[in-house]
Amino acid sequence: MLPPVEADEEWDAVVPDEAVMRPGVEDLCRRLGLGGAPLVRFTEGTQPVYAVGDEHVLKLFPGSAARDGVAEGRVLSHLYGRLPVATPQVRAFGPYENGWQYVLMTRLRGEGLAGVWGRIPRAGHERLVAEVGEMLAELHSLDPGPLEDVLGPGDWGAFLDRRRAGAVTQQRARGLPAAWLEQIPEFLDSVPLPRAPRRSLLHTEVMRQHLLVDPAGRHLTGLFDFEPAMIGDRAYDFVGVGLFVTRGDPELLARLAAAYGRTFAPAELLAYTLLHVYSNLPWYLRELPAPADGTLSSLAEAWFGTA
Repeated sequence: MLPPVEADEEWDAVVPDEAVMRPGVEDLCRRLGLGGAPLVRFTEGTQPVYAVGDEHVLKLFPGSAARDGVAEGRVLSHLYGRLPVATPQVRAFGPYENGWQYVLMTRLRGEGLAGVWGRIPRAGHERLVAEVGEMLAELHSLDPGPLEDVLGPGDWGAFLDRRRAGAVTQQRARGLPAAWLEQIPEFLDSVPLPRAPRRSLLHTEVMRQHLLVDPAGRHLTGLFDFEPAMIGDRAYDFVGVGLFVTRGDPELLARLAAAYGRTFAPAELLAYTLLHVYSNLPWYLRELPAPADGTLSSLAEAWFGTA
């Protein structure tokens, strides 16, 4: 049985400790009819995730993140078989003990795109980003209504207000230099964002780390990690795309946008970058090229401009 985890100190004491986690995971697997299957914990990700044999993945959510577990189980159940790229099929999800939630799902086939990107030729990059665009177009076309009881935010305009109010504080806490910090309020004020957009189902973290490809790197074979899914403006999903899929390459972003069926203004996407729940501008500046003039307007073009 897993102990309660409701506070940060409990998380730090329990979740990373396999001596604590594994007996509970083994117990849950027995309850799910998978007792004795080999368990291998994945090293990446926020929540504890285990390969259970060759066919299943078990993802666990402590009480402090229980709502995320319910949401992911519901989203995956809603999506299965409806996208041009495979998503995990839910076998079971629900409560365990002491506030924990779990999602048992099928294991997707393929290799992580982040690990194989460097050995894929340019033509392959262009083909893969087009597939990402087609996948996003299909995702955003689905009716999110059946998920409104488990996914937020209910009021997109209020969400933007909350994110705007804390934007400078969040980036300061991440270590962003003052020269960038002082530009944020004026930049956000200059970018009109829709307060009541067409409501779309969002993955929110479409990145190479959450995409799988076939061994030859020719086609996408899977998309996973819907834990942070939301309902809101579809442009919000292009933050992860621009930062972690096309990574500031204007030709690749143009190819992806053409497959998706529309483009978004670079300033709009940078505004959503600053307002994103997990925004970390200092990290992005270390990973991607920054303009010499050090302005947010130029940064928007550098990261989200298309050829």
